Amino acid sequence: MASERATELKVLRSEEFDGWWDHLVRAFGAGPATAEERALDRSLTESERALAAWDGDELVGTAGAFRFRMTVPGGAVLPTAGITMVSVAATHRRRGVLTSMMRRQLDDVREWGEPLAALTASEPAIYGRFGYGAATFQLQAEIDTSRVTLDVPAGTGDVRLRYAGPADVLDACEAVYAELVARRPGMLTRQPGWERVGLLDPESERDGASALQCVVAERDGEVTGYARFRTKLGWSPSGHDGTVSLEYLAALDPASDAALWRFLFGIDLMSTLTVRGRPVDDAWQHQVSDIRRCLTRVRDMGYVRLVDVGAALAARTYQTPVDVVLEVADAFCPWNEGRWRLTGDTKGASCERTTDAAELTLSVRELGAAYLGGVSLVSLARAGRVGELRPGALAETSVAFGSPVLPWLPHGF
Repeated sequence: MASERATELKVLRSEEFDGWWDHLVRAFGAGPATAEERALDRSLTESERALAAWDGDELVGTAGAFRFRMTVPGGAVLPTAGITMVSVAATHRRRGVLTSMMRRQLDDVREWGEPLAALTASEPAIYGRFGYGAATFQLQAEIDTSRVTLDVPAGTGDVRLRYAGPADVLDACEAVYAELVARRPGMLTRQPGWERVGLLDPESERDGASALQCVVAERDGEVTGYARFRTKLGWSPSGHDGTVSLEYLAALDPASDAALWRFLFGIDLMSTLTVRGRPVDDAWQHQVSDIRRCLTRVRDMGYVRLVDVGAALAARTYQTPVDVVLEVADAFCPWNEGRWRLTGDTKGASCERTTDAAELTLSVRELGAAYLGGVSLVSLARAGRVGELRPGALAETSVAFGSPVLPWLPHGF
């Protein structure tokens, strides 16, 4: 029987990392990791921002917070705590361990002066009660490239493609990624070291596919895009039946983007292209000859939590002028509770405490979902999650919160 003693939360000490990490791997049911994976995770984990929950001398819970900066509508890049490595031992479920870690973590994030927290959820049902709302979504597809073709834009033929070792062109690829960060809400400016995550390529996780491959796009001698992918040869009675699995693709201009997609569609002996983790508004969907044979589907990806409502809402811009009083419910972070007057437009915004009458009511969870501009306040209201107290306030505010480019969280953490 599990001990009934209260657990104690402590900041992780660097010498405790191996045991902390082993607990995490077990909690997620993962197989043995490579020495390279362990070393990289150790280098990225900031022990002073990580928590360990202890029952006496037994480690029973883990939680961490990476130091990111996230692009928000309007192009500002805000300090954001990337919540990660959250686990509770199966022997200590339903004893408040997770709640205590979430409580301590959000207090810490507020003290660090980071107005946002974000996470990717292994179990989406868990984090809503802590104020996290599903704010970004990802596109997945399984494309029959033996029957689907692309109609690419003018200028695509001017792009030069070449194979390159993923590590050999890492700096050029990271420069492309860095330039794209400010263009789309939800993208992350990463701490040094994160560029190596995309190169991890343990054979145990390839499922018989090739080692990671990379093709770069160039215009006028400069790298303007890249695609990382694997191939897996297959045969059926009618001939070749191979699969290309796209790991990541980034491009600075439409021609480079189209050239990379056209390449992926046309690799010899391959008849299927599997895609995951892409922006919901990816352009290739409007270039294909038959979208139905692409088997597209959408799933949740990034969850956002406003740790400081006033600072977060004032940091982004708004598509149309907005002047509204929001009544925010946030039982878990009571410093956010109450009424806020949000005033803003495409040039900037302010968000201050007010005693004026509320015009919209919502919880911080719905505010997090709508914050990056990809989830409509009108849609949330139809679900019963947002209340309108002044006629017209909902439509006005919903349009203002939107983003012309849908938010996208490009990778997990």
